[in-house]
Amino acid sequence: MTTAQITSLKKTGRTAGVLILLIAVIAILSMIFLPANMIVPGDATTTAMNIAASEGAFRVSIAGDAIIFILEIVLVVVLYELLKPVNQSLSLVATFARLAMAIIQGINLLNYFMVLILVSDAGYLDMFQPDQTQALTMLFLDAHEKVVLIWGLAFCLHLFVLGYLVYKSGYIPRILGILLIISGLCYFIQSFGNILLPQYEQIFTTIGFLSIIELAFPVWLVIKGVKDPS
Repeated sequence: MTTAQITSLKKTGRTAGVLILLIAVIAILSMIFLPANMIVPGDATTTAMNIAASEGAFRVSIAGDAIIFILEIVLVVVLYELLKPVNQSLSLVATFARLAMAIIQGINLLNYFMVLILVSDAGYLDMFQPDQTQALTMLFLDAHEKVVLIWGLAFCLHLFVLGYLVYKSGYIPRILGILLIISGLCYFIQSFGNILLPQYEQIFTTIGFLSIIELAFPVWLVIKGVKDPS
């Protein structure tokens, strides 16, 4: 691999690292922090009232998810360029898996928009009783949460392949590839566990949070960058 190729990969790697970390920061705000302050599990009335009272914050959450959707489209191309030298076919698999995840995330925003409609003062909602609109609000929020399990499956495939490519690359430490594969396994357990055994949701969700080890990959790309395989 020439010096020019290494330099190009370093720039591509740092770009990928910055994008992943930026997505992670936005996701903490839009996917975890803001919804947690409004959604009360099992309490449709309080949840609907919280969202109606904090509509601006709920819209910020939607906007954050939309920004993530856009950044993901850019990221899949950058990651493809970063790992194409290892195996072009597998890089395409990792690319399409992450792109599928992003598309599902984008479509899932429709559930949030339905929630906004239900807590609004739209005249055509007068035909519904308050408890009915509140129940529907919780229905669409639950649907949004369940779709997360679907895009989680696409993401775990992406992490499995990405981890393998990193492990075989020679210009990124092998330990990072192993951590990515372990992270993918955490997503796999969380998604399939909640689908097959929903009564153990809390356990599987806790396992899913362990996937945060995937962030070691972008942190390394930003701080150390791609190395010369020789």
